[in-house]
Amino acid sequence: FFEAQEILLNKKIVGLLSTVTIAFMMGLADDAYNTRPFLKLFVQILCGAILCYSGIHISIFSEMTLNYLITILWIVGIMNSVNMLDNMDSIATIVAIMIFTTAAMLIYLSNTAQNNIYTLILTGLIGSLSGFMIFNWHPSKLYMGDTGSQVIGLMLAIVGIVYFWNDTASPNESISITRQFTIVAISFILPLADTTIVVVNRLLEKRSPFVGGRDHTTHNLFFRGVTEKRIAVLFGGIGFISMSLIYYIQTEIQFWSIKEFVIFLLYPLVIFLSLFGITKIKRNIVSGSMSKEPVSPSTISATDIRLQDEKRLA
Repeated sequence: FFEAQEILLNKKIVGLLSTVTIAFMMGLADDAYNTRPFLKLFVQILCGAILCYSGIHISIFSEMTLNYLITILWIVGIMNSVNMLDNMDSIATIVAIMIFTTAAMLIYLSNTAQNNIYTLILTGLIGSLSGFMIFNWHPSKLYMGDTGSQVIGLMLAIVGIVYFWNDTASPNESISITRQFTIVAISFILPLADTTIVVVNRLLEKRSPFVGGRDHTTHNLFFRGVTEKRIAVLFGGIGFISMSLIYYIQTEIQFWSIKEFVIFLLYPLVIFLSLFGITKIKRNIVSGSMSKEPVSPSTISATDIRLQDEKRLA
């Protein structure tokens, strides 16, 4: 039994390390050569397939084919969401830190931190991202780039599978699909909301969702007068509230019912509708023609410089 368990663990580690390497190389190539979106999509699907084969996959349904399909969609979605969220100083960094910290909290609550490889991984990720954020804080001196966003996105997706979708660190036995969906929605609301809102708005305006622009939720907040530092603090605050709600669900909710599902789902729903509503206020200000308007050099920030050069998926 011990040998079989050890082999399974090693298989998962190999799958994790191989996909992280692939994501890193893909991001590096994209930063250097501006690769085509479909090549990036292929690599992301490949990462999802490798993880499924290695045993790292969503396991909430009895039908394994459905679990595999949802896993691949999840991997592709989160990798792209983090890439798209990395559109302003510190945003992707602080959101990732809060989600990783939430996962670390779940491990602590389950008393499985000792001899847990994810404890080591999460400690390294939280520490490195915290150090990076010092230089990524506005005005930033370092940028994550696609190399960083692809790796961080993949790790967020993997951690999401292990500790949010499958909830392997749950201190209680009240497990249900609606409960897991709610936990995922609360934890990943910011990257999922930003990506969904951007794609929906671009499709409604008959624009390609694969062409970058200044129409993200962060940009709309910025154009409403919120500074980049305050946007980062706001997103960090939302992440902290999400972590607090997850803590309450894990420690206080012993039996999950439709009532808890509706109550706790209101939080991500309110966040989503609020961010979506902000993008609909004076949409002409941040329309696709905005780049044609003259911009005062004194108002150009590091974020603006990155946006002016943005031609790929973002």
